[in-house]
Amino acid sequence: MNSIYEIIQSWSILERMLVFFLLAPIAGGVLAGIDRKLSARLQGRYGPPVRQPFFDVLKLFQKERILVNKFQNFPIVLFFLFTVFSGALFFSGASLLLAIFSLALAGTFFILGGFSVSSPYSHLGAERELIQMMSYEPMVILVAVGMYQVTGSFKVAEIAQHQAPLILYLPGVFAGFVYILTIKFRKSPFDLSMSHHAHQELVRGITTEFSGPALAIIEVTHWYENVLLLGMVYLFFAFNPWLAIVASLGAYLFEIFIDMNYARFKWQLTFWSSWLFTAVAGVSNIIVLCFLK
Repeated sequence: MNSIYEIIQSWSILERMLVFFLLAPIAGGVLAGIDRKLSARLQGRYGPPVRQPFFDVLKLFQKERILVNKFQNFPIVLFFLFTVFSGALFFSGASLLLAIFSLALAGTFFILGGFSVSSPYSHLGAERELIQMMSYEPMVILVAVGMYQVTGSFKVAEIAQHQAPLILYLPGVFAGFVYILTIKFRKSPFDLSMSHHAHQELVRGITTEFSGPALAIIEVTHWYENVLLLGMVYLFFAFNPWLAIVASLGAYLFEIFIDMNYARFKWQLTFWSSWLFTAVAGVSNIIVLCFLK
């Protein structure tokens, strides 16, 4: 593993960004396939093959391009570009804070895409997406703040090379981050804005009026985002790379388990529970670190 690190460190920033751009959708698609397969098994079904998400996306790219209005797909393209840019910043070892802000901007464009059409289901989904963003963003910011307090740097490369295990200093921040990951991964009980089942009250929520290539771009963008989020989990255990990989995959499997066991919450409970957990677990952890310093 050390030799792999040495090879990666020898790459330029552009080379690291290019590797992320090429490999992240493959990893994200495989994770999506494992998600669908494992979810089906937990429900007593056989489930699709792990490679099914790739087939679905390719099929969407081959469908006819249908637009409600000319502005509809423009925010989705920006959603994709800023998400990829965020992940590229993160995996190139640049500023964690900049990657987080860029990811928040990407989410804003996704919301604008939902508001750009006249469908009431899309508008409702966009409003809920905005509520979700208000719910999880404080905790995501606290992750960067906590890591800076421990390592003295916002740079991902320096955080990853920190010898002390961050999880021992930031257990509350980690617990809060895992809590809001349920929102970021769009899992129950926090899948408020974009239903995976057309028979629910949202129909398809924020993506109701998107189809074909635009819907494929949204799906691939979520693959990029999921890889980035698991990379943030990795940082808490980066002192031991193998443990960090296991912890990242364990967090993803845990979110699937939660998804299979909870019904959807109302937006009020989602918002207040997220802020309460952020205050109790995240803020208290930051305050304790301040006194220890």
